[in-house]
Amino acid sequence: MPPIRLYRFNLSGHAHRAQLMLSLLGLPFEMVDVDLPGGAHKAPDFLARNPFGQVPVIEDGDLTVADSNAILVYLAGRYDETARWLPRDPVAAARIQQWLSAAAGPLAFGPARARISHLFRRQMDLAEPRALAGQLFAVMESQLSQQDWLAGTAAPTIADVALYSYTAHAPEGGLPLDAYPAIRAWLARTEALPGFVGMARSPVPAAA
Repeated sequence: MPPIRLYRFNLSGHAHRAQLMLSLLGLPFEMVDVDLPGGAHKAPDFLARNPFGQVPVIEDGDLTVADSNAILVYLAGRYDETARWLPRDPVAAARIQQWLSAAAGPLAFGPARARISHLFRRQMDLAEPRALAGQLFAVMESQLSQQDWLAGTAAPTIADVALYSYTAHAPEGGLPLDAYPAIRAWLARTEALPGFVGMARSPVPAAA
C-alpha cells in the first residue's frame, strides 16, 4: 500500500497523536512538516485539506482526514482488524468516547495550553489551565490506580493514544507529574508498546 501522508508540526501533541497511532499500527507513512510559525497552515493549499487551518491532517489515497481524534478513529476503524484499539463493544466504545472528549476539552485547554504558554512565551493567565490540568490528572490518577488503561480494557485503546502526548509533556508547561504515580506508570506502559515513537522534548521551565 502507498504510504499515508501526515501533515504535522513537530512540536504539536495533536500531530504526535496521529504519528503515534500510525506507528503503533505499523502503517507505512511519510511526514510533511507544516511551517506553523510561518503561517503555512493558513495558506490556500493547506486550507483545501483542512478549512480550520490546523494540523494534523492525513491523506490516505484519495481520502483526506483532519482532526487528531477523527484520525485516530479512522485509522483504528480501517486498519485494526482485531478491533483492539477501537472495540466494537458499545460500553468500551462509550468509555473511549468519554476520553476523546477529555482530550478535546480539559487536556487541550489545560496541559496543552500551559505548555504553549511556556514553549512559545505567550502571555496568558494560567490559573484556569492549571486548574483544568489538576482536575483532569486527579481523575486519570484515580482511574489508572485501578486499571492499566484509561477505558478499562485489557489492552490499550485510542483513548490512551489521545491522552498520552500532552500528559507526557505536561512538565514542559510547568505541570510536574511527581504527585501522580499511576499516571507515570501508565506513561511507561505506553512507551513500552511495540511501535511507540516519542515526541521531541522541550525545556522544562524552572520551578516557581
